[in-house]
Amino acid sequence: MIELFQLDRSLHFPSPAQALSDPPGLLAFGGDLSVNRLMYAYQQGIFPWFSSNEPILWWSPDPRGILPLENFNVSKSLRKFIRKTSFRVTVNTHFAQVIHACANVSRQSSGTWITDEMINAYIELHRNGFAHSIEVWDAETLVGGLYGVTPGNLFCGESMFHYATNASKLAMFYLVELLRQNGSEFIDCQLQNEHLASLGCIEIPRTVFLSKLKEVVKEPINQSLWRPRELTQA
Repeated sequence: MIELFQLDRSLHFPSPAQALSDPPGLLAFGGDLSVNRLMYAYQQGIFPWFSSNEPILWWSPDPRGILPLENFNVSKSLRKFIRKTSFRVTVNTHFAQVIHACANVSRQSSGTWITDEMINAYIELHRNGFAHSIEVWDAETLVGGLYGVTPGNLFCGESMFHYATNASKLAMFYLVELLRQNGSEFIDCQLQNEHLASLGCIEIPRTVFLSKLKEVVKEPINQSLWRPRELTQA
């Protein structure tokens, strides 16, 4: 019987190669959600994912879902929507509001992984310049958005939500445009699903992902890219 690695007070994680195959990708448990531990984890291709009744669980799945920016699929209907919509899109203006909205959507669909502990930890990451949000507005009402973590020249997507049709896709479109400006190559989607696959997400072996990750985390985070502002100004 394989014993799951328990984290101690140090930042050490076992190699992702030691992750379980059942459940797939589970690597360790315990530790905390401090800024230093979270950033060290993301730089190693590891992320937390757990429910409110569980200890902190750490994962590194194989295969890994990534969205190469060149693969991003903008349908004809979405292009038409982008041209005609009156929605505004902003970056990093209401991070807390976005993560709370993502948590509420998750809980309504019987998923509880964005716990209060996670919310507080990622808001602290945001305050330290490592977590970012894209917001979509209908006038002054938040109708969609997404958030993620940047351990280097890479965006690790965490969650998205929408209250209006195409709002989360619009957020993704502007995220991709923002990342292209910075020379990024892909978004870490962690796990592929049907929706992400429709946008261009593919699966690659964990070893290939970790090799790509090793290169992009060497590049410093471009904080000017993430300065709070509107992205849809004429």
